[in-house]
Amino acid sequence: MGKTTGPASVRVRVPATSANLGPGFDSLGLALTLYDEAMVGLRSDDKVVIDIVGLGADSLPRDEQHLLLRSLRIAAEHFGLHVDGVEIRVINAIPQGRGLGSSAATIAAGVAAAWMLVPGHDRLDPVAVLAVAAGIEGHPDNVSACVYGGLTISWQGAGQAAAVALPIHPDIEPVVFVPGQELSTDTARGLLPDSVPHADAAFTAGRSALLIHALTAAPDLLLEATEDRLHQSYRAAAMPETTALLDELRRLGIPAVVSGAGPSVLVLCGAQAQAEHSMQLRPPLGWSRHRLAVSAGAEIAVIDDGRE
Repeated sequence: MGKTTGPASVRVRVPATSANLGPGFDSLGLALTLYDEAMVGLRSDDKVVIDIVGLGADSLPRDEQHLLLRSLRIAAEHFGLHVDGVEIRVINAIPQGRGLGSSAATIAAGVAAAWMLVPGHDRLDPVAVLAVAAGIEGHPDNVSACVYGGLTISWQGAGQAAAVALPIHPDIEPVVFVPGQELSTDTARGLLPDSVPHADAAFTAGRSALLIHALTAAPDLLLEATEDRLHQSYRAAAMPETTALLDELRRLGIPAVVSGAGPSVLVLCGAQAQAEHSMQLRPPLGWSRHRLAVSAGAEIAVIDDGRE
């Protein structure tokens, strides 16, 4: 690919995501209508300018350590795009460190922007973007949902990540409970054992298969379908408020799961069930509640086509 010379800019809008969904550990993801936005432009000099608005504005780096810029540079090299100076403006609305895929969204935004800034690219290629983004993230569940939208099943095959997207049942309305405190993904992953009993693996595999049916065709099965024995119980001690909320919701018959690695809680049930459980679907003190919908995935627009 040739060098980009003009101030070509793209705007990227990337959704929050919830991975695992209970039993679908490291393979299932769901895109949610809560978004980060980024404007990315290439400069004619080698200067880096990063402006951050919203969540993380006081704590995120504004130099080469910023995850979007690092992802942009990795992807640009992979796609054959020459990048020196960059101007980035981000508006963050996805809570960070809460199990809602904020890192995956940032990575996907950087990779998608790099792809669209390549001369001759007039539309997003989800296969190419996912392959690079999953390599940066280390696992594909969040980034696949972020890129493709909807409900995604992802896996590693033929040397790179792949995914398929499925339409979720129209009656299902996700609700997310978000605590005030963070929990790093590395901390949560460090609590997982190296192996699990065969019976637990078999149980969870069956529930994961059932979950696909429940999410796409039979929401009344969601309570049973969201049972998990692979990861949630091992992480429980690190997030006692999350565990208490999860246990209480499920005791009431509400299909709730830990969102990603936590500590947020995701509720998945039909609109009628949401209405029936409305009194129980109130956030604990210090938590916020977000009644969302399922997102169609990353959106991108070329703002200034100053390319060779």
